[in-house]
Amino acid sequence: MTDPAPEQPVPATEAPAQPTPRVPSAPGAVPGAVPDPAPGFAVPDPAPGPQAPASGSAQDAVLDAHTYGRVLEPRNGHRLPLGDGTWHQLSRNYVWVRLISLGIIIVVVTVAFIVGTLLLATSWPWIAGGILLTGYVWAAAITPRQARAYAYQLRTDDLVFRRGILWQRQVAVPYGRMQLVDITHGPLDRAFGIAQLKLVTAAASTGVMIPGLTQGAAEQLRDTLVEVAEARRTGL
Repeated sequence: MTDPAPEQPVPATEAPAQPTPRVPSAPGAVPGAVPDPAPGFAVPDPAPGPQAPASGSAQDAVLDAHTYGRVLEPRNGHRLPLGDGTWHQLSRNYVWVRLISLGIIIVVVTVAFIVGTLLLATSWPWIAGGILLTGYVWAAAITPRQARAYAYQLRTDDLVFRRGILWQRQVAVPYGRMQLVDITHGPLDRAFGIAQLKLVTAAASTGVMIPGLTQGAAEQLRDTLVEVAEARRTGL
């Protein structure tokens, strides 16, 4: 009796691979581009990166437009030092506004004392008038030098303002103590495109008024000071 023949293994048949269904592209889509998400699914926005600080050069260009180029200092070696940092100065039109204002005052004072002399039939009013006129003429003569001695500087924690040649004054106003930033300008100021910026703080002795700023510089400085002061008060 013969042994039965061994069974031959039946080779396994692999199932045919199913083709990946293709999603129809939208008309005008670029081949290979990532398709838009399906309707109803929101794509989260990317995390915002660090914000770049505001450009200092653009701000300086506004603050230094039509101003003097160098702060005038006393010749004495014991003067207040300028130190480091960028100092900004007043508009050149500030001198013209001051000279016109002083000229108007001189004319009014002269007319007033002439009328007083004629009415009183005496020359005594001219003594007081001469003293006043001498003071106003002297103020007009030194106005160009005084204007070049005005300067302000924006530091990290405060604003520094300086003025004066014979009698110097330098005030540092912390941003966190500023309560009000006010811009004022009269008819003559508007005619020459300048304004005055007043900083009001909790202490009246540290208040600062910067005259003779250009209109653009006054608005730019006001916005900067308000933003920085608000950040200091909120502790940001």
